[in-house]
Amino acid sequence: MNIHTPEIEETPDDCAAKAALDVLRAWARGASEAEILALDPSIARLLPESRLNYPSLSRDYPENFEVDAAYKASMPDLQNGPSSLIRGTQQQIQHVGISNFRLPIRFHTRNADDLTLETSVTGTVSLEADKKGINMSRIMRSFYKHSERTFSFEVIESALDDYMSDLDSLDARLQMRFSFPMRVESLRSGLEGYQYYDIALELIETDGVRKKIMHLDYVYSSTCPCSLELSEHARALRNQLATPHSQRSVARISVEIERDAECLWFEDLIDACRRAVPTETQVMVKREDEQAFAELNAANPIFVEDAARLFCEQLKADHRIGDFRIIASHQESLHSHDAVSILTEGDMFTAQSLDPRLFGTLVHQG
Repeated sequence: MNIHTPEIEETPDDCAAKAALDVLRAWARGASEAEILALDPSIARLLPESRLNYPSLSRDYPENFEVDAAYKASMPDLQNGPSSLIRGTQQQIQHVGISNFRLPIRFHTRNADDLTLETSVTGTVSLEADKKGINMSRIMRSFYKHSERTFSFEVIESALDDYMSDLDSLDARLQMRFSFPMRVESLRSGLEGYQYYDIALELIETDGVRKKIMHLDYVYSSTCPCSLELSEHARALRNQLATPHSQRSVARISVEIERDAECLWFEDLIDACRRAVPTETQVMVKREDEQAFAELNAANPIFVEDAARLFCEQLKADHRIGDFRIIASHQESLHSHDAVSILTEGDMFTAQSLDPRLFGTLVHQG
């Protein structure tokens, strides 16, 4: 009688499986890549250091690939993720956005000409405590929709409306910076040249209230009244030639434009500064202009405190201007430090603390 012993199929337990993996892993460490691929490519996963674990990715740019709605919906968007992704304290951020994206903007001048100027745009919105972040590119896209229009505050209000709506934000700020050219005639020779003025325009919305602000840097020469008197004293009493010290100086004028006021042109604010302090630095100069400038400085000696108050006098006289701030810096030729002053009118620009590098930003280089 023949007796057949049936094959017994046993399911290995965890210990047996672990032992088998150890054997397979030991074999794989001594095997070649070809032997691993011939047996089973998945064995390479047992060796994390194996080059075979690196996925086979395409290195060619897919020029014809098109993004459809389904693919777009599958893409991750961590910046707009849930509050559980927030790192740090869940706190409101007053301003978050982008700074210094540039594009050409067309501006209308007081004499009815149009100028296209390279403009740096900064756009920010408030971010509520329970939101992870914002889609930064929406600020740019919103602004670009209006960039072909000739600038006015109404244009940037439209841009502000768009990106506040797109980003579902409560507060927002839009700022545009550019260098504005004006032809300036020399004092006596009749030459003309372009003076460039750093200007920034701001539109701010906070708690549903909008404010329009214009910033201007005005560059002038300041002759020290004390130094002028001491020089004249040396001439009169000792027949000693002496020259008073003077220096390039900068005033940063920031004004809030009153609601419903008629247009405050860039040139209007520049003219107000010239009336306050007529010793604006010159562009084109011959000898007669240089002499005239020396005489003009002698006729208008000025301390930094005087400058702030003279600018203030002109700003207060313009009904289109509400709150304002004047920051003046006389970059001394006598001292190794500068003389500075800040004058504010109203609550808009009042601040208890100063940016530590504020006055350093008032240095204008040629």
